[in-house]
Amino acid sequence: MSLAWRVPPTLTLGQLASLELRQMDPAQPAPPRPGEDRLGPLAVRAVEALADGRGWRLSVQPMAPGVVRLAPMDLGDGHLTPELLIQVPRSVPYGAAWMGVGGGPLDRLPPLPFPWPWTLPALLPLAALAWFLARRLRRGGAARRRHAARRTFLRHWPPAGPGRPALDAAHRAGRDLLAAHFGPAALSWDAATLAARGLQPWAEWCRGLDTARFQGATPALPSAAALLAALERP
Repeated sequence: MSLAWRVPPTLTLGQLASLELRQMDPAQPAPPRPGEDRLGPLAVRAVEALADGRGWRLSVQPMAPGVVRLAPMDLGDGHLTPELLIQVPRSVPYGAAWMGVGGGPLDRLPPLPFPWPWTLPALLPLAALAWFLARRLRRGGAARRRHAARRTFLRHWPPAGPGRPALDAAHRAGRDLLAAHFGPAALSWDAATLAARGLQPWAEWCRGLDTARFQGATPALPSAAALLAALERP
């Protein structure tokens, strides 16, 4: 038989390999181009002529492990290719998934799980730092609210004028400062309640603002220093 195959000893599953079909008799013409899309279980990906014009190089891709048998093939000019046996070794353990060969939805690899056992120890220092910062912020929240309320109160006290808007702004800023120190209940404390709690300057503040807001009088009002000092007493 003048036609012969030249093939590697083994083929790798899923990878392209080259098979040569060559005319060995110089007196015979080169074989016709093989026109099949498959050589048995081998998928034909490309066909090109040999450099000397005596045959063809076929790029094939084995899609299953085992022994590949290429039966004799009629090329159309009366010549038959010789039978060929090629070994395709199994590249994965028996019974395991061999996805990723050939493409398609069934060949997609399963998603890799997130490596929690490796990442959790690395995240522990960051988690501890975040907990410490959150604890510091939570502890300092009341002090920040008191500081902001104090700055607002000092902008509105003493009132900018005898008009009702200035008096209302001073009253609102003072109530917010009391609430920052004693809680939301302080928003409704009257003069008697403030005096009972030892906040005598604030009792005078409450009576004086009520007189100025609702009676139009101009009573004497405690200073900002006296009001703030009353809040700082234990």
